[in-house]
Amino acid sequence: MKVRRFLKKAVFFALIGFISFALVASHGMTRHKLMANIQNQQNCLMTYSLGKNGELTQRCTSIPQTVSPTPSTQITPNLNLSEKERFLALITNKLPTIPAPNTYEYILLRAYGSAFLNQKPEIKLPPKVVFNNEQETKQFQSTLTMGKVKGTSNCYLQKSAADALNIAKSQVQIPFKSGYGASDCTRNFATNLRFWQKYANNNTLEQVRQGKETKILGLVAPPGASQHLWGLAVDLRVSNEAQKQALNQNGWYRTVEYDVLHWTYVGLAPEKLAEFGFQNKVVEGINYWVTPL
Repeated sequence: MKVRRFLKKAVFFALIGFISFALVASHGMTRHKLMANIQNQQNCLMTYSLGKNGELTQRCTSIPQTVSPTPSTQITPNLNLSEKERFLALITNKLPTIPAPNTYEYILLRAYGSAFLNQKPEIKLPPKVVFNNEQETKQFQSTLTMGKVKGTSNCYLQKSAADALNIAKSQVQIPFKSGYGASDCTRNFATNLRFWQKYANNNTLEQVRQGKETKILGLVAPPGASQHLWGLAVDLRVSNEAQKQALNQNGWYRTVEYDVLHWTYVGLAPEKLAEFGFQNKVVEGINYWVTPL
């Protein structure tokens, strides 16, 4: 059996050698060209045939190659930039139009823009920082892939955010603000508006627009501006270090100054936050990671 296989191989290589010799002798093929053809044989199956005039022709049939999946592009922050410049540079591919400084939208970006640094390719971010009405909100939410938070009847977040929260909750018990998680997770425009009207009014909104009142943004988001509309925020009662660490290790952070209950899914490891421009701020003993605007 071994002798038969050896003879087959010998015949095959003899045939290749004969064809190569014939090509060189009959057509003046240079050694360089011959070596190139031999190299090509590693990537394709060479077939030979005689033409009408007795000329030897060759054809390469590609051999299917196993290609490893291309890894997702990893964005590397430019550490030579200031935190503010780094933040704005990193969100330019997430937010079509960056609000101008001192505008209402810029004020909202400063308060709630942390989510725009999320690098998870499956996470969808809104095309602007504030929705004008229920229709715009529904249109965006209809594009989201949602996941259910375990142990709840109707708490849904964008799937990656829900998966990360489920992992954190499997490590340590973390209760919702309301106790059951309905309005603590993704909200519609009407719910956002209802919460605003509970704590503020049109006069307050005008003060926010003018930049005269911003602390209210740590209590409640203006209509159409809440991160809860994006499926990337949840209200939790976190009272110990174990809960905080479980959330942080799974990409969840407090990002809205003064809003102790509010957690945003950023999707970054704790050691990466400063690289991406986040500023660590301690307010009344509570640790926040805020935008550098």
